[in-house]
Formats: sequence, structure tokens, C-alpha cells
Amino acid sequence: MDIKTMLSISDARKKIFDITKDVQKPNRHYTLTDKGRPKAVIMSAEQYESWVETLEVMKDFPDLKKDITEAHREYRQGKFVAIEDILVKEGYIPKDKSKAIHGLSSRHSRKGKQRS
Repeated sequence: MDIKTMLSISDARKKIFDITKDVQKPNRHYTLTDKGRPKAVIMSAEQYESWVETLEVMKDFPDLKKDITEAHREYRQGKFVAIEDILVKEGYIPKDKSKAIHGLSSRHSRKGKQRS
């Protein structure tokens, strides 16, 4: 913990408006202490929401780093399905693309090369 951002609750009470302004800076927080022991943390609402979202993702995808590594490997090996194929399969676009009425771009091919 950074001594500079560690304050007693009593000191924080006196400086609450300055603290509230300061925590709006990226990655800035204050640890509030009671009798020298950490009791609470003050951070911006935006940073708090980001932490909560990160924790939810970590809970939902406990092996996320491994999953991303595996997905990259499979992509490099050509083991993937183009989004257009999924949309056709699910009935969102017709198989005969000349009858397509949706605004999906067909500029890119399956491997990312531009079509002429």
C-alpha cells in the first residue's frame, strides 16, 4: 500500500472532497484506516464498476487466458467458422446472397482478404 494514499478515517473525513476529486484520476484510490488497520477503500465509481465487471468475467471464465491461447492457436490452424456461415445457418441471411436484404458487408472473405 502507498503511504501517501493511506489515511485514517478521521483525516479522510476532513479531506473527503479532495479525496473524491483525486480518485477520479486513473488507478487512484485511498485506503482508510482505523487504529492503523485498513478498513475501507475509496475509489472512483468508474474504477469500481470496472473491478466488478472484471471479477464477474473471471468468475464466468476461470480459464480465460488458456481459452484465449487455445482460440488463437485454432484460428492460426484455420479451425474456425466465418460469421457469414453462422448467419446463414441460423437463417439471418439467405444462402443465395444475391437475395440478401440485410446490410452485412461481403467485402472480406473468410481469411480476411478483401474481395474484388
